Amino acid sequence: MPEPRRLRDPRALAAVAHPVRMGIVELLSVQGPMTATELADQLDETPANCSWHLRKLAEHEFIEEAPGGKGRQRPWQMKHLGMSWAEGDDLSHEELRAGQVLSRMLLERWVDRFLDASERETSGEWRDSSRLTQHVAWLTPDELADVTGRLQEVAATYADRLETGVRPEGSRLCEIVAWGAAVEIAR
Repeated sequence: MPEPRRLRDPRALAAVAHPVRMGIVELLSVQGPMTATELADQLDETPANCSWHLRKLAEHEFIEEAPGGKGRQRPWQMKHLGMSWAEGDDLSHEELRAGQVLSRMLLERWVDRFLDASERETSGEWRDSSRLTQHVAWLTPDELADVTGRLQEVAATYADRLETGVRPEGSRLCEIVAWGAAVEIAR
C-alpha cells in the first residue's frame, strides 16, 4: 500500500478539517468514485453544497475527477489514500495548530462513531468482538513510539482491502483507532 499523503500546508490541513469535506474523503476512500449527487444522498447534504466542497478538496489536491463522467454526473476519486501531519520538530506554529484542529475533529468523529456503533449493535458476535480498551504504563518516548508503531502495524495488516476491494464474506467496515500520549491524571 502506498504511503499516506504527508500534509505540511496549513491551508490544506484547514481545508480537510471540515465535517462535510471529511465525510466526502471518508466515503471516497471507502466506496470509491462518487458524484456530488451520490455523496449528497449519503451525507444528507445538497448536491450543490457537495460540489462546492469537492472543488475545495480538489483545489488542495485531496481528490481528482475520476474517468467516466461528464457535467453534473462526473465522479470524483481520492488522489491518495490516507494522510499524516504534525510530525517532527520543524513545524511552523501555523502547521502545528492546523494539525491539532484536524486531529481534534477526527478524534471527535471517531469517538462519536464508536459510541453510535456500540449503542446500535445488537448482534452478539459483532458486539462481543468490538472493544474499548485502555491501559496506563510508565514509558519512555522510544517505548511509546514502539507501542503505537506496533498497533499501527497490526491495523495496517488489512489496509489493502480498501484499495483492492477484496473483502471476505461476512466482513463489515470496521474502524480501529488507537493513540498513545503522555497524559496527566487529575489528582
